[in-house]
Amino acid sequence: MTRIEEFKALIGSPSNYSFEHSLEFVKRYSFEDIDCELYMQANGIRPDGEITYQRVVMALPKKLDGKMPAVVVPFYYPDAALGFDLESGEALERYIKNPTMHDIVRHGYIAISADAYHLTYANLSLPRDDFSRWQKTAEVFNCEHPEWSGIGKLIFDTQLLLDICESDPRIDSERIGMAGHSLGGKMAFYTGCLDERVKVILASDFGIGLDSTNWDSIWYWGDKINVLKEKGLDNTVLLSHAAPKPFCLIAGQYDNEESRQAVYSVEEYKDCPSKILVIDHRSGHRPPKYASEAGYYFLDSYLK
Repeated sequence: MTRIEEFKALIGSPSNYSFEHSLEFVKRYSFEDIDCELYMQANGIRPDGEITYQRVVMALPKKLDGKMPAVVVPFYYPDAALGFDLESGEALERYIKNPTMHDIVRHGYIAISADAYHLTYANLSLPRDDFSRWQKTAEVFNCEHPEWSGIGKLIFDTQLLLDICESDPRIDSERIGMAGHSLGGKMAFYTGCLDERVKVILASDFGIGLDSTNWDSIWYWGDKINVLKEKGLDNTVLLSHAAPKPFCLIAGQYDNEESRQAVYSVEEYKDCPSKILVIDHRSGHRPPKYASEAGYYFLDSYLK
């Protein structure tokens, strides 16, 4: 078994997870500089046979110019990725300083995001920003799917967004990128490395080192993190597998000089150094505007 095969085996795959895939249009929203479309997408099944759904938002420029490039922007939920509440249009104070999805549309892309599984898998009467949702949902999920992993579920749901991009006639399926910050960076990195439909990856301060951030949380790897370490596997295995796919890491807090060295140590990029870039702003977890813009221009160089 190769190293990437060992890695994939630990991510796992679900059993008894066959369900009818569906996507239903719900509503269209118009804002000053972008339009948004809300959908409900089937994204799984519970042991009792109940289908689960993720709320999907597609954000579009006001004017579409033929088949356009698209960027999947995984995060907690779409409004957080936009930086404002979809229904009211009001800024979300916690997220307004890093509106990745909104920024990407301004750069001339169609962007798409969805609720993460902490909002879809378990029926919890908690606010969407209550962080305890992650622990409570993951405990239920891991009990029902011990053969799988939380990071595997995050990848699965993000790949459903790629399915939408592939089938939407407004999107050029040969020009799809992935971009995310923090938790969204983890989702972007893993999905982008493992899915050939993704042509370029932009990940911001997600902690590429297994000890750099909370990879051991039950909603990511949980106890499986120890097996990864025992086998000498880390996230550069994924990057080696993805090479020479263009990859940009925005470092700041959880990613740092050690992360830069790890990224540039991947042998598979030695003959194509322009396809890998680390931007280390060293100013904390949230990237300053110049660092984000540099990342967007990296996307531009491969999707436009």
